[in-house]
Amino acid sequence: MVLLPVPFVLFTADDRIQRADRPRFSLAGFWVSPRWHPDFAWAWITRFLIQLGNALGTLYLLYFLQDRVHLADPDTGLLVLILVYTVALMATTVFAGRRSDRTGRRRVFVIWSGIVMAGAALLLAFWPSWPVAVVAAAVLGVINIANSAPQVLGPALAAPIVVHLGGYPVLYVLTAVVTLLGSVFVLRIRSVP
Repeated sequence: MVLLPVPFVLFTADDRIQRADRPRFSLAGFWVSPRWHPDFAWAWITRFLIQLGNALGTLYLLYFLQDRVHLADPDTGLLVLILVYTVALMATTVFAGRRSDRTGRRRVFVIWSGIVMAGAALLLAFWPSWPVAVVAAAVLGVINIANSAPQVLGPALAAPIVVHLGGYPVLYVLTAVVTLLGSVFVLRIRSVP
């Protein structure tokens, strides 16, 4: 993580902004009214829900492998899932990014990513096995883009679900519902094809 940004930092020139062109700092500048900018609000909600689904779906994978899959070495299993997840993430990011840039369409990729991710969560909910976990890790890697708020909220929601509200099947069904909502809400954004 430390080395990969180095080429960008070294070889990307920043444009100089003249002092007169710099906007004045204001805390109000950080607020975007959902009433006046509904596309921004729907994009934020979409991203939030999909990332919340990702946080819910990946947070307890170690314990899922241990408690539900009964894998002999869940630590190594988690490492394998992380590697599969990362490879799938990198491969699909390049492919989908190029396709999206060529076609100029964004919503269709968000919708399909959410549907695919929800499918991975449902696989984990109803078929808890090692081969299914590997497939789900690859599929979950399709959509992951880290956002901090869902990553913080995910653990707070996931722990009581696993312990008190039905365990792993309920956790992964909720993951599917949240990500599907996130992918459907992208249809509310009108300014992007």
